[in-house]
Amino acid sequence: MSEERKNLWKDWRLHAIVLAIVILTEFIGIHQFTVGPGVILLLPMLYAIIIGLALYFTPIVKEKQSKNAEPLIVLGVTLLIAKIGVIIGPSLPKIIAAGPALLLQEFGNLGTILLALPVAVFLGLKRESIGMTHSVAREPNVGLIMDKFGFDSPEGRGVMSIYIFGTVFGAVFMGLISGFLATLTPLHPLSFAMASGIGSGSMMAAASGSLVAAFPDLETDILAFAGASNLLSLSTGLYMSIFIGLPLTEKFYDILTKRKQKKEEAKAGKGA
Repeated sequence: MSEERKNLWKDWRLHAIVLAIVILTEFIGIHQFTVGPGVILLLPMLYAIIIGLALYFTPIVKEKQSKNAEPLIVLGVTLLIAKIGVIIGPSLPKIIAAGPALLLQEFGNLGTILLALPVAVFLGLKRESIGMTHSVAREPNVGLIMDKFGFDSPEGRGVMSIYIFGTVFGAVFMGLISGFLATLTPLHPLSFAMASGIGSGSMMAAASGSLVAAFPDLETDILAFAGASNLLSLSTGLYMSIFIGLPLTEKFYDILTKRKQKKEEAKAGKGA
């Protein structure tokens, strides 16, 4: 082990700050409140990110702590992926019993590529847009981008920005949109329960909570479908990103950037 890595574990100031944040956020606990048919769910993870960002701008967190925290993020994601792998194995019979509808729902996550990537390129984002749009940027996808491109790469910065954004606003958005759509459209509530399992426990909890609040007689079925869908997203979503999502994003990015470059060159030629 290098001296630099040893220093990470000796940074007691960083570990004390993280421990204090964890204790404080767990003490605050989970809070939720309704907005029309939607439910806004506030989880400890959200408080932790907000408190951590706030402390970054105070003398409590110095430059040394911020630099030492970077590689530890990858370590935390690695442990989480290992935990997910342990959970998936015993649940395989439930996945098989869930049926083809749940198995095919993972293709819905490819919508982030087709819808968000053109917008990102239009706004002038470079390769950061690959990390931002290849998936919904939850923990397994963060691990995938870190493994292939590295933490300090443009793709790494892109996926981490969406991961943080999704942690702060994702549960709020999913909680509101699922309740509103389930009550305003003719689609069955269980279809929205299936759609709520995108691989994020907090987002699934917020979305299923809204659906249960709107359809209390279907509570058991909603929670079962949402849980199975989320389990499938955790187990198959990473493979979908590896073999389809990420290659498709890179190819689509090359096509969009070449077209954009040709348009810019054409405009420059006309201006000359």
